[in-house]
Amino acid sequence: MGSPTPILYFLLLILLVSLHHTPSFADKKKSYVVYLGSHSHDSSEMSSVDFNSVTNSHYEFLGSFLGSSDTAKDSIFYSYTRHINGFAANLKEEIAAEIAKHPKVLSVFENNGRKLHTTRSWGFMGLEDNYGVISSNSIWNKARFGDGVIIANLDTGVWPESKSFSDEGFGPIPSKWRGICGKGSDHGFHCNRKLIGARYFNKGYASRVTTPLNSTFETPRDNEGHGSHTLSTAGGNMVQGVNVFGQGNGTAKGGSPRARVASYKVCWPPVNGDECFDADILAAFDMAIHDGVDVLSLSLGGSASNLFNDSVAIGSFHAAKKGIVVVCSAGNSGPNEATAENLAPWYITVGASTMDREFPSYVVLGNNLRFKGESLSATRLKHKSYPIIKATDAKLASATIQDAVLCQNGTLDPNKVKGKIVLCLRGINARVDKGEQALLAGAVGMVLANDITTGNEILADPHVLPASHINFSDGVDVFKYVNSTKSPVAYITYPTTKLHTKPAPFMAAFSSKGPNTIVPEILKPDITAPGVSIIAAYTEAEGPTDQEFDKRRIQYNSISGTSMSCPHISGIVGLLKALYPSWSPAAIKSAIMTTATTLDNEAETILNATFIHTTPFSYGSGHVQPNKAMDPGLVYDTPTNDYVNFLCALGYNETQMSVFLKAPHQCHKKFNIINLNYPSITVPNLNRSVTVTRTLKNVGAPATYIVHVQNPNGITVSVKPNVLEFKHVGEEKRFEVKLKVKKGKATKSYVFGKLVWSDGKHYVKSPIVVKAI
Repeated sequence: MGSPTPILYFLLLILLVSLHHTPSFADKKKSYVVYLGSHSHDSSEMSSVDFNSVTNSHYEFLGSFLGSSDTAKDSIFYSYTRHINGFAANLKEEIAAEIAKHPKVLSVFENNGRKLHTTRSWGFMGLEDNYGVISSNSIWNKARFGDGVIIANLDTGVWPESKSFSDEGFGPIPSKWRGICGKGSDHGFHCNRKLIGARYFNKGYASRVTTPLNSTFETPRDNEGHGSHTLSTAGGNMVQGVNVFGQGNGTAKGGSPRARVASYKVCWPPVNGDECFDADILAAFDMAIHDGVDVLSLSLGGSASNLFNDSVAIGSFHAAKKGIVVVCSAGNSGPNEATAENLAPWYITVGASTMDREFPSYVVLGNNLRFKGESLSATRLKHKSYPIIKATDAKLASATIQDAVLCQNGTLDPNKVKGKIVLCLRGINARVDKGEQALLAGAVGMVLANDITTGNEILADPHVLPASHINFSDGVDVFKYVNSTKSPVAYITYPTTKLHTKPAPFMAAFSSKGPNTIVPEILKPDITAPGVSIIAAYTEAEGPTDQEFDKRRIQYNSISGTSMSCPHISGIVGLLKALYPSWSPAAIKSAIMTTATTLDNEAETILNATFIHTTPFSYGSGHVQPNKAMDPGLVYDTPTNDYVNFLCALGYNETQMSVFLKAPHQCHKKFNIINLNYPSITVPNLNRSVTVTRTLKNVGAPATYIVHVQNPNGITVSVKPNVLEFKHVGEEKRFEVKLKVKKGKATKSYVFGKLVWSDGKHYVKSPIVVKAI
């Protein structure tokens, strides 16, 4: 063998150089958030020079670990300078661990991702004519339709051209507003006297993607639809003649239609399934508090974590300190228990339930059996029967039965499907994607059947072909018919709109449930609201299915998820803010929770999607009743100091709390978490007996309230005193609730009861959740 050629020497040299410069695992950097608590300054009185000074202090602090402020400047991509004190930076793991030990640091956590809480992109899992939950205009009129209130969301941005955000009829922008219209490179984007502000935050997202972001990411515009939908549900204008492909026609309106709105874009195309990153969320919170918002709506979430490692928990605490009400979605991981997200006590966490409106589309079989499904398909079949085939009988030879039954991508054989209706099972891939797969294979229609876990929860989607989504039991019958018939045929009727349906509401199968996995003593979700087939504003940059194949464009769309129920509550909060501007976030939350109902429109306990009675782990305090929330009589108010004592009881020390508050704090040594003045009572580990304390504040006329108790199974509940007399507004009364295990009667599982204070006019209700040990 001859000597190596010069080319070979050159290749070997390149290899050696590349090996020499390949970074070890320890050298690799990740993006982190370093949380330093609060600022002592008032951001409204600070100049840009002052904010720069705060940023320089962050450079100096990180520089003490990295060797120089210049190195720190290259590492930090966010400096939180207004209300939240901290920064986000690209760091080596060992440096992050070293920083976490510093006494000035409350926490250091990875810049993790979160997801939007809409179900259309999940296989499993409002702006309707009367807002679904408001039965008359009484609260709207008294609250001036939310006039003067500023509602904002952290989401995918906003479509400013939507009529829901027109400023026709609006006066000057409120003087308290300090925000901007951050257009970025999108020169066509505009704000107005309705949509008064918009910003975008993408540096945390940029730190997690593999390629640099181009100019299309420099915009607050909603190219996905989710942000416009949620923002218009909370505070969109009244817009007449709204419908989705002719269905649900009526006047669209947000909960607070005269409120001003603002958008903080923090969510972007998914990276490994995550869309909204912690560093961006904290930056948006910091700026929104500074800008002067009154209500913040977050239809996003992630895996439950330590409260000081949770951007939503941190940001919302700083917001609550400034009187801002934060509303969060509970998540779409139901019906399994212990799946709820957004678990801190200082914001409102919302589950999703149905309303009394459906879009029925019937599946008619060759044996004349009819099954009611739902759909928002824009196309209709000719009035005749078509062959119907199970997806598993129509699969390609290369496809597995498990994939084919779900009508997953590339599983259907066009030779077997063409001209037929395909029967698909719900699960894994998006419902609308199943229809697309059927259409691509030549099907004329699709019947989508639930599995046993999704039960009776059927959703109206804007399918690309005639389709109907049927429940589990009806699906079983359709499968039986196809299996037992030599030449099965079927027909799918064109959808219609039906109101005043029963039973309603019932819990959506996708709605995440308690118990709380971080703080079991706090019941989550707090409340439920409409979150199924909600019609609201949409982007015109995407089709109604949000799938690449969908070239249709509509101005309003129907979507489901706790993403949709969350802004219903945000809109109601806006009305209460307008009506009672001096009320604290805790008082507003209490008014919403204690006036909720646990009954449906058949006067039965709210059911789940399989039509079994649910518990507070599904609906919290119940389904929201806005008109009653306007006049709650009494509220459970919670001062900020109580939340701090709550954190002390979780194990945070006085030094950490002093850093957190930027003021000395002495922890209340005897404070028990179960005594946080919360509108619900949860005792997860009851050993024999325990006494819980609560304080009620009168927000109505002088009155005498008498307590009524529904005992949980195996538990006796006694209240002392059992009568509370209030003589003036603002008066507070303390009471004790003793819970005692009945000998030999208690179970080791959670049981549920109720405590109600009533003066004959008001009914101030609290769920009781107990588990004996």
